[in-house]
Amino acid sequence: FPLENIRETKGIGLTGNDLDGNRYEAGSYSIAKNLTSDSSHNVYLLKNGQLIATVDLEDDIKPEAEAVIAHLKKQGIKTILLSGDRLEKCQQVAEKLGIDEVYAQRLPEEKLNLIETFNKQAPTAMVGDGINDAPALAKATIGISLSNASQIAIQSAQVILLNGDLNHLVKAFQTSKHTFLTIKQNLFWAFFYNTLAIPVAAIGLLNPMIAALSMAFSDVIVIGNSIRLKTKKIF
Repeated sequence: FPLENIRETKGIGLTGNDLDGNRYEAGSYSIAKNLTSDSSHNVYLLKNGQLIATVDLEDDIKPEAEAVIAHLKKQGIKTILLSGDRLEKCQQVAEKLGIDEVYAQRLPEEKLNLIETFNKQAPTAMVGDGINDAPALAKATIGISLSNASQIAIQSAQVILLNGDLNHLVKAFQTSKHTFLTIKQNLFWAFFYNTLAIPVAAIGLLNPMIAALSMAFSDVIVIGNSIRLKTKKIF
């Protein structure tokens, strides 16, 4: 049936009125906690302040999620589940996937505050795809979203995983790791070369033509080392 005056309270739920003036609310347990002690359901539906229905939902866990989490943990990365869902559901998912810590039933502003805390402890990457994840994605050291996520989540992230495939998360991590290593190698060779060649040139023992050719050769070394990234085995 048609509703009007529909409003969203982020992280809580939706409200709206039907044509007869009845007020409907659909949302998390927080809207029904004064009406029932049963917090096991996903969605609660209220009519004029009275509980009339509950809805149970079950998320499909991506088949590659467990392997991705295991790989990240092998790399020494601490894994955290930060969600607005109820605690029992989050704990079940975390146990199945081997996630280290769980923060459940968090509103968008609470997610943002937690990400700020994590950032102070260590560089933090967050993977999210929902509207409520957007502020935290923007605040994280690296915000990562999926190509099939909400538009606001995509706009708030710095990295987008194509086709919604979490395996790309491992690839992105490995690519960034090898890229950073290559940058350090290039800096080492550049400093080493200049530290060795500049004193020789300063005392006049290096012909300008040879110096120019040697400088070009150092650039070739750096470029060649960078091109290795295209052929380097990521996994």
